[in-house]
Parts: sequence; C-alpha cells; structure tokens
Amino acid sequence: MSATEPDATERSATTDREIVISRAIGAPREVVFEAFTEVRHLSRWWGPEGFTTTTRAFEFRVGGEWDFVMHGPDGTDYQEWITWTALVPPERIAMLHGERRDDPNAFESVLTFEPDGAATRIEMRTLFPTKELRDEAAEKYHAIEAGRQTLDNLAAYVTGTDHEGAEG
Repeated sequence: MSATEPDATERSATTDREIVISRAIGAPREVVFEAFTEVRHLSRWWGPEGFTTTTRAFEFRVGGEWDFVMHGPDGTDYQEWITWTALVPPERIAMLHGERRDDPNAFESVLTFEPDGAATRIEMRTLFPTKELRDEAAEKYHAIEAGRQTLDNLAAYVTGTDHEGAEG
C-alpha cells in the first residue's frame, strides 16, 4: 500500500474510475478525524440521509476491519465491509470498501483532512476497479449524492447541529 498521493499523470489515468467529494466542516481537524476513527461516533452519522448503521465488528488499525450493515430508509439492508490500508492521524485515512472481504468489486477510498481556518476541509477520493463499476455506483446507487449526504451527516454530527450527535 502506497502512502503517497498519486502524481498528476497517475491521477489523470484514473479519472474515469474516480468519484471525488469534498466539503468544509466547521470543526477542528482532530474532532473530524476522531469521528472517523471511533465506532461510537461512526455508527451515529455514517451513511446517506435516512440510513442507519449496525456494527458487527470494528478494529481501527491498518489491517483492521469494520463489518457493518447499512439499513436503508426503505428497509433494505446493505452488507458492508471496510479494511483500513493506511492511517496518518489526523491527516489521512485510506481504506478498501466492499460488501465483504475478498469482494472483487471493492473500491479504494482515500480521505484527507486539511485545516481550513477553524474548519476542516475533507476530501473523499474513491477509486473503483473499473469505469463500469464507477458508473454503476453513480447511476444505480447514487454514490455522488450519497457521499455528499454522508459528509453532511458528519458535519451535522461534529458541529452538534444533529440533535442525536449533540448528545454524544
């Protein structure tokens, strides 16, 4: 696993397989990073609007796994699995995300946390194995909108504008 950012040539070669979402969040970087690293936080904000999360296993370390189910607002359950491939607190998280371990369609995500004044600029760069899988995620599963909603949920949680998040 490389801990370095891809250069411009590598990045342009993967553009048709990527989804990149970013957002400024009105909280310090350490607070935003912690919301990604502790399951007591993750389970309260993770996922698009209307989704809830049930964690089966969680071990936050390189090589550790997060095994969880996302419950859609229509009652559909989505089996999810993440393993962390690189961690640079509080700057960067890299992970492999699929439905299960050894999922051939698993995708890589790199999250960067940059200070932006008193806020944090978070970028979520997701690289799919193929353009077709990226397009399917965007069209069938609305991955771009879902990603934005997920970062909105994170922002509401860490800034306390989400009433449930404000309690914990």
